[in-house]
Amino acid sequence: MSDIDSTARLLERYGAAVTGRDWAALASLLAPAFSATLLHTGERFDRDGFVALNADYLGDWVFHVDEVVDGGDRSVLRSHTVLGEETYHAASFARAADGLLTELVEVWTEAVADHPTRGGTP
Repeated sequence: MSDIDSTARLLERYGAAVTGRDWAALASLLAPAFSATLLHTGERFDRDGFVALNADYLGDWVFHVDEVVDGGDRSVLRSHTVLGEETYHAASFARAADGLLTELVEVWTEAVADHPTRGGTP
């Protein structure tokens, strides 16, 4: 068995770093050429920019890991963040190489009320 973490394991560590606001740990998981894309806003970040985005995000937010799906070379983290009275859900699709995250593509959405005829969310 390899000593290098799988993409899914790196996402678990990523979630723990963000939950704990451990920005040095987050940076240590990202490759020097790391890139992050936020599909919902079109923003792109390099390693330092992505760490700064998280570290400098305003408000009293709480990040929760809901699930990590091991997809081999490409794995997914499903999470939600509570910011005051609002909740945001995210899917983070990751690639890794040599034990570091190389790419993250995230999609975020604000939680809304249950649909009136289709029922609540699972």
